[in-house]
Amino acid sequence: MQTFIIECRELLESMEAALLSAEEAPASEEAINAIFRAAHTIKGSAGLFGLDHIVSFVHVAESVLDKVRNNEIPLDPPLVALMLQVCDHIGLLVSYLEQLKEPDNDLLEGSAILQAGLSIYLSDTPPPSASTLPVEHEAPYESEGGTPVETDNWHLSLRFNQDVLRNGMDPLSFIRYLGTLGKVVSIITLTDTLPPLDAMDPETCYLGFEISFSSNADKAEIESVFDFVREGSLIHILPPRSKISEYIELIQSMPADDMRLGELLIKCGTLTRQELEDGLASQRQVESPDQAKPIGEVLIEQNVVQPVVVAAALDKQKAVKDVKTAEASLIRVDANKLDQLINLVGELIIASSGASLIAQKEALPHLLESTSTISRLVETIRDSALSLRMVPIGGTFSKFKRVVRDVSAELGKDIQLEISGEETELDKTVVEKIGDPLTHLVRNSMDHGIEPADVRVARGKPVVGTLKLDAYHDSGNIIIEVSDDGGGLNKDKIFAKAVERGLIKPDQILSENEIYNLIFEPGFSTADAVSNLSGRGVGMDVVRRNIEALRGTVEIRSVLGEGATMRIRLPLTLAIIDGFLVEVGDSSYVVPLDMVIECIELPVTQAGHNAENDADFINLRGEVLPYLRLRKHFEITGEPPRRENVVVVQFGDRKMGIVVDQLMGELQTVIKPLGKVLNKIRGIGGFTILGNGRVALIVDVPSMMQEAEHAANAQISDAS
Repeated sequence: MQTFIIECRELLESMEAALLSAEEAPASEEAINAIFRAAHTIKGSAGLFGLDHIVSFVHVAESVLDKVRNNEIPLDPPLVALMLQVCDHIGLLVSYLEQLKEPDNDLLEGSAILQAGLSIYLSDTPPPSASTLPVEHEAPYESEGGTPVETDNWHLSLRFNQDVLRNGMDPLSFIRYLGTLGKVVSIITLTDTLPPLDAMDPETCYLGFEISFSSNADKAEIESVFDFVREGSLIHILPPRSKISEYIELIQSMPADDMRLGELLIKCGTLTRQELEDGLASQRQVESPDQAKPIGEVLIEQNVVQPVVVAAALDKQKAVKDVKTAEASLIRVDANKLDQLINLVGELIIASSGASLIAQKEALPHLLESTSTISRLVETIRDSALSLRMVPIGGTFSKFKRVVRDVSAELGKDIQLEISGEETELDKTVVEKIGDPLTHLVRNSMDHGIEPADVRVARGKPVVGTLKLDAYHDSGNIIIEVSDDGGGLNKDKIFAKAVERGLIKPDQILSENEIYNLIFEPGFSTADAVSNLSGRGVGMDVVRRNIEALRGTVEIRSVLGEGATMRIRLPLTLAIIDGFLVEVGDSSYVVPLDMVIECIELPVTQAGHNAENDADFINLRGEVLPYLRLRKHFEITGEPPRRENVVVVQFGDRKMGIVVDQLMGELQTVIKPLGKVLNKIRGIGGFTILGNGRVALIVDVPSMMQEAEHAANAQISDAS
């Protein structure tokens, strides 16, 4: 059942994506078939579990999609909107199933309302039931040349058993009965087996018939006419050419089940079971199994199946086999087991670090070599284990197509979504938790960022607003950007609102980033009106809090009148990083290695200079580099050494120096959370356990940069 639920959700996602694409541009035949197949598979799988309420609901939607496939009705925007509601409702039905809840009245009422909406597109739709799952369809005929039978009629080739008259049956009576299923267009009587007159037996049937027959009956029904004379007779029934395309379409739309060729051909209706048995019997009539021809060739030689249909069936078999092979190479693993693996790898790293430390103290060459080899292997295992949790962010981005569509309709704005960087991978936990903050940023950009059409026209912008989602790697981090071409943020308005609320002083000097960051304060809003979506100042503070919980940051870049970009910077993984160990006094600290650019010695002229300030500056090859003393920042007592070092770090486009006592080198670091009591300390992102058992704090470089900037601004403000 769990597999069914997972499969259902995946199919609904693909169905929704295809519907949204169909809304933007006319849907291709392949896209429509994909939507139909998704509904068909959901219905079929639900039927296997006896979920009649799901079967009956999806059946109606499937019937409508069948009409779309047959070009009887267009997949226009109103129908797409209705089908999207159907997707939502199926998801709701599955959710009830997942929670082991019986469908309540509200849910069933919702089903009835949607079914009523769907029934408008239908006429004389038979009531569905779980027992009639594989519902096939009758498509209108369409011409397709290049086949042996090039008419729109069935072609029947009859060679009756020569004893048919002797057995008391009249061959012509069967042909007359054939007329009850359709119209016999023409008959050609074959007399090639007639013997000379003096050798003719009046009780022997020498005649054959080539019949052109027009009928909507299927092949099995036509074949059943000759059930009583089948024995000893040669009866070939070839479909009209228009049927061939229908058979091929049916074969292509079949579920990806592992079926044999004969089963495929029978299921699509081009072959009867009797014809298959005859073909198999003919296949066995060889001296050795090695001489047996493939059943497809046998059926073609017997003229019971068209080569093009056999080829389509073989292609279907190959496609199913490829899918099965691909699925066989993938396994679903419980995320908790992956978490357990990561934790064990973390413990392995700590133990390996301890062994390396002992080897260094003992200074035994063989031990040093062994621990070095183990460390390399541990690092490889760590990277492999972490890669297991990496997933593309494309799945999360795709969900916003629906969000943008629905919110645009609600706001009455025309907004298009552009997505790039879907292949960018990041930790599964991060992907799961970033969805809500992204949703809020997207809705906020659409509501407050992108202007109404009349305003955009007045400002010389395209009527259609653009919202962009992008993801990419940068300096060991993942950057996710939400940008729009709307009006941008008004710094003066934000500043005035912050003063009005008492968040800042009127004469306070703030950088552009600090002003923008005020919108993340709880309850802060500059919206002139409150809407259903936003404007109450609730949400942006939660956005920042959720992102910071992922050890990420959010930055804002905006140009008034041109648009704004929310840039979220996230770590690749939350569990294990490469770190750079430094010491200040008796305390150890780890700086994330991917943020370290270089290490330099603090110039003697700077050592102890301005030590009373948290922030100061040095000349780094002509570049002004602000630095912050960890000793001062964390109030560590004791005298600093005569020679201090500066670890130059970069986060985004900002650089800063961190002054420390000693540089200890690189190490693998297992990040452990600080806990509720200590997690509010600015500048610390967690802790780790060193190989010697001591605890080292992990420096939170972004927050430390903010502290440094704030201190610098405070100095400027005090000086002025």
